[in-house]
Amino acid sequence: MRWNKFTLKTRSEVEDIVISTLAEAGVEGVEIEDKVPLTEQDKQQMFVDILPDGPADDGIAYLNFYLDEKEDKEELLANVKDALEELRMFVDIGEGTITESQTEDKDWINNWKQYFHQFYVDDILIIPSWEEVKPEDKDKMIIHIDPGTAFGTGMHETTQLCMRQLKKYVKDGMEILDVGTGSGILSIAALKLGAGHAVGTDLDPCAISATRENLEANQIPEGSMDVMIGNIIDDKAVQDQVGYEKYDIVTANILADVLIPLTPVICHQMKPGALYITSGILDVKEDVVVKAVKDAGLEVLEVTHQGEWVSVTARKQA
Repeated sequence: MRWNKFTLKTRSEVEDIVISTLAEAGVEGVEIEDKVPLTEQDKQQMFVDILPDGPADDGIAYLNFYLDEKEDKEELLANVKDALEELRMFVDIGEGTITESQTEDKDWINNWKQYFHQFYVDDILIIPSWEEVKPEDKDKMIIHIDPGTAFGTGMHETTQLCMRQLKKYVKDGMEILDVGTGSGILSIAALKLGAGHAVGTDLDPCAISATRENLEANQIPEGSMDVMIGNIIDDKAVQDQVGYEKYDIVTANILADVLIPLTPVICHQMKPGALYITSGILDVKEDVVVKAVKDAGLEVLEVTHQGEWVSVTARKQA
């Protein structure tokens, strides 16, 4: 399917009122392109440790809206132009020009799959659910993964750093807590390595369905993993549900700025002598995370690196 794409050039200061005007004229949904800097609230909601510098705000906004090529664009455009001219009487909307182009329909949710193919983390084969296992790989440890819209394909350096530490430390029957479980890949790796049970927590509700599907794809027995949605850092109900001094290993592959407040809290979930395996840490933040781990009373066992990313493994005193 092809879509007619219409782009309205306006001023970023008035984009909200222009969008409201477009909605009143019959436009259903608008895509905004501007150079307005992110607010602090925006930044806190993004899973990015260090944001790149964006271009300077030039005060221009491009508002895109789309119509099925079979729809009557002439009537809608006439309504839009009349509404904009009326708005001009009260508001400076800038240039206000509308350009038209065509775009192909894309399955944006699944389009990324063309770039995700099977690969190894040392001797562990990570394979997406839509690819077949080659005959020569059938005897290897295999993790089938389809993250859906949750984080965690295994391709990122931080996930690989954690997987290597799990491979080193997991023993049969261990209880695992996976904070920020995403697709469940670290819990699944731990269960395949012999762990007895895993609990995953995440802020993203997509983690529940993604984890459930990946557990099934890996033929992990039902009841081997539980997933809970909520913020374990400051939600007492989540902390109580997860339980205290229950876990032999806690993994946390999240951002450094989350690990710092998480660490003193998560110690209460760890058994005496339990291990804490973390990543998501850029090398420029290694020192502050190591300090947070030590300040929480944990003994740092290892600091490992891959590219610009760092993993810190520590132990709670027995």
